[in-house]
Amino acid sequence: MGIRLAGPGPLSDPSFLRRGPSGVTVELRVQPRARRTALELSEAVLKAAVTTPPEDGKANAAVIALLAEAWRLPKSAFTVIKGATGRNKTIGVAGDPASLAERIGVWVKGHG
Repeated sequence: MGIRLAGPGPLSDPSFLRRGPSGVTVELRVQPRARRTALELSEAVLKAAVTTPPEDGKANAAVIALLAEAWRLPKSAFTVIKGATGRNKTIGVAGDPASLAERIGVWVKGHG
């Protein structure tokens, strides 16, 4: 028999979110040169559409700005960890993992 802790934990996090010691990571699919800028959840996959082209990091900057606005976090908290030149990206978000997971979870409930 193990100890079970009450309250929300990593099991209740969205599938695209992973908690780490100094923040969270978010996996998403990016569509550059889209008709409109949007962040949506489709079948537990986070998708970001941005109107900017994927040149000189412009699309990455637009994705970070979109996430920062949607989740009401500073842009400085975001970094592209993996996939800087691809459509599938892993974005790191610095901060308290529990607080970030809760904030992103609230966004998911409102948009999922």
